[in-house]
Amino acid sequence: MLKQRVLTALVLAPSAIAAIFYLPLDLFAGLLLLIMSIGAWEWGPLMGFDQKVRRLLFVLTNVLLISAIWHFLPPQQLWLDKDTLQQPVQLLLWLSLAWWALSAILTFLYPKYSGFWSSHRSVRGIFGWLTLVPTWLAFMVIRSSEYQADHYHGAQLLMVLFLMVWSADIGAYFVGKAVGKHKLLPNVSPGKTLEGFFGGVAFACILVSSAGYIMDWNAKQFAIILLVTAIITTISVLGDLNESMFKRQAGIKDSGSILPGHGGILDRIDSLTATAPIFALCYALIGW
Repeated sequence: MLKQRVLTALVLAPSAIAAIFYLPLDLFAGLLLLIMSIGAWEWGPLMGFDQKVRRLLFVLTNVLLISAIWHFLPPQQLWLDKDTLQQPVQLLLWLSLAWWALSAILTFLYPKYSGFWSSHRSVRGIFGWLTLVPTWLAFMVIRSSEYQADHYHGAQLLMVLFLMVWSADIGAYFVGKAVGKHKLLPNVSPGKTLEGFFGGVAFACILVSSAGYIMDWNAKQFAIILLVTAIITTISVLGDLNESMFKRQAGIKDSGSILPGHGGILDRIDSLTATAPIFALCYALIGW
C-alpha cells in the first residue's frame, strides 16, 4: 500500500503543480470544477445513495452552484483590488468557516448527535455543498490573487498551502507510527494520535520556516506565517476527521478507488476542503 501511495503521489504531485502554475485561470477553474464533480460523485455513498441517478443528480447540483458563482463572480473579478475581496466572496468564505466550526463540534461529539444528520439525506447533502463548493471558490480566490500583476503570485500562495497540508500529513504519519500512543479521537479515527497531530504541526512549521529563510522573510512575516501554519495544520486534521466521521457513519472505508493507494478524490483533498477557505480568509484579512 505504501508503494502504491508513493507511486501515485509521484504522478499526482507534479501534475497538480503544473496545473497550478501554468493553466490559465479559466482552464484552472474548469479543472477544479471537474475535481469537485468527482468529489460530489464520491459524496453520494456518504448520503446513502446507491443508485447512479441519485448520485448524478447530486453532482449536477454542485456543478450548478459552482457554475452560478463562476458566472456572477468570474475568477478575474473575485478581488476588487490586490487587498480586498468582493463582498459576496467574503460572505461565502465566512459561511464556509461557520460550517467547519459546526463540523468541529459534530466531530468532537461524535457519535452523540449523529442520529439527526445520519437519518436525513438532505442534511448530509447540504454538508456536501458546504464542503465542496467553497473549496472551489477558495482555490480560485487564492490563485487569482494579484493575477494581472504577477501570473504566478497566486500559484505560489497555493504551494504554501500545499506545503503546510502535505508536510503536516507526512509528519503526523511518521511521528504517529513511531511514538503515537494517545488516541486523538478514537470514535472517529482510531489510527490518529495526539503525538502524530503535534508532530505534524511541528514538521509543517519547520518546513515553512525553512522556506521563509530561503525567501528572506522578515520577523513580522515569520510571526504571521507561523501562526497561520499552526492554524491551517490544525484545521487540516479537522478536514480529515470530518470525512472519516461521515465514512464511519456510512460504513465505508474509502470514498472511492480512482487513486491507487489513496482511495478517492475526497480521501486526497479532505484536508484541503477545510483549509483552503480558511487560508483564503487569512490571506485576505491578514496578509503576509
